[in-house]
Amino acid sequence: MATSTNRNRQKKVAGARRPELRLPPLEAYGGGLEPDGDYDGLELSGLDLTGQSGEGARFLDCALRECGLDGARLTGARFLDSVLTGVRGVGTDLAGAQLRDVEVVEARLGGTQLHGAVLERTVVRGGKIDYLNLRAAKLKDVVFEGCVLTEPDFGGAVLQRVEFVDCMLTGADFTGARLTDVDLRGVQRLEITGGVESLSGAVISSMQLLDLAPVLAARLGVRVED
Repeated sequence: MATSTNRNRQKKVAGARRPELRLPPLEAYGGGLEPDGDYDGLELSGLDLTGQSGEGARFLDCALRECGLDGARLTGARFLDSVLTGVRGVGTDLAGAQLRDVEVVEARLGGTQLHGAVLERTVVRGGKIDYLNLRAAKLKDVVFEGCVLTEPDFGGAVLQRVEFVDCMLTGADFTGARLTDVDLRGVQRLEITGGVESLSGAVISSMQLLDLAPVLAARLGVRVED
């Protein structure tokens, strides 16, 4: 009969469910953003949406490709069954937004506000995102793949079935976060500056444990001397 210890060892982390996107034929759209706008089956390509207001807008079966989003205001927007490819911008405000069945590919973003947002069945693939604010956000079935995340803030966030695959994760803050089935083993460089005590529910590799040892020791008040 297996002991409880053996059963715990055999327990595997649950993997994230990825989106299954099948976009319909899209209609080219050359306009701008509007508050509470309804965008359905459209392709927004190469548009400069700098500083525009799209609060509460809904994007269904859409593709945003190579669009500039500097200072764009998309608070409370909903992205459903959509793909964002090569989007770029600093200070894009997506606070309280919803992303469901979405792929974000090769994005170049800085200071993006996603606090209080809900991400479900979302893949972030490639690209680089600096100072990503995900405080108090809810992430379920989310995959970060082949991307660089610099100083992301997961403070108070809820992460369930979240995977990091071939990523760089530096200066991450997990203070007050709640993690369930979060797989960090695929992070090539893992650097946590806050909230290491909140990693219960995450899976890391033995090598990552060694890298985090100084942070863990400091948090526990343990002095390490030779």
